[in-house]
Amino acid sequence: MSLLRLGVNIDHVATIRNARGADYPDPVRAAELAMAAGADGITAHLREDRRHISDSDIEALAVITRKRGRPLNFEMAVTAEMETIALRHRPHAICLVPERREEVTTEGGLDVAGGHNSITPLVARLAAAGMRISCFVDADPVQIAAAKAAGAQVVELHTGAYCDAVREGSPLAAGLLEKLSASARAAHELGLEVHAGHGIDFETVKPIVAIPEIMELNIGHFMIGEAIFTGLAPVIQRMRALMDEARGV
Repeated sequence: MSLLRLGVNIDHVATIRNARGADYPDPVRAAELAMAAGADGITAHLREDRRHISDSDIEALAVITRKRGRPLNFEMAVTAEMETIALRHRPHAICLVPERREEVTTEGGLDVAGGHNSITPLVARLAAAGMRISCFVDADPVQIAAAKAAGAQVVELHTGAYCDAVREGSPLAAGLLEKLSASARAAHELGLEVHAGHGIDFETVKPIVAIPEIMELNIGHFMIGEAIFTGLAPVIQRMRALMDEARGV
């Protein structure tokens, strides 16, 4: 199996910063530390309510990732405002995600099939500007096929249900993992690159990485939380080591 990429989501460094209305901790500094520790790229979600990452963060992250030669994965809702911001900064990658103001975190995958009429032209415009487009979807063949039809080059599979089941000791975990595996195969057969993310931690990473079609993980909340106790670099290095072990590197 091939080497797997690790994208580090630094959203919740900004959450801690914003809790006090201060200018620290700085998510851009976290991104620099993450890249130095072995992150293959940086992920950041600019939400419509700006509850964590800000517009100025995205501006600074676009500069620093370009300078370091690492990709910035810009997570965004399907809105005209976010399209304008994406076109202004032209990050390496765009990941289209669902967004509801009342949710604590992203609760499920994007309904690409239901939103075809708005998503397809947006994908075309962003791709024409040179960005790689991903759709964050549930492990659902209908949504995966819709992402392909919309012109996306990548699907990121929502791993939250599986990771929650593992933490809860649920007997559903094995079936959810198989569903992820089948969805990854289906996406690969359609010619889509397969990524995965949401809820991944040290316990759940190796079974997910064992799915051979998955090429990239995007992990944030767990690593930022664990970094409080052990530091960001050691957390990234341990996650990277677990990923490499599961791939036989």
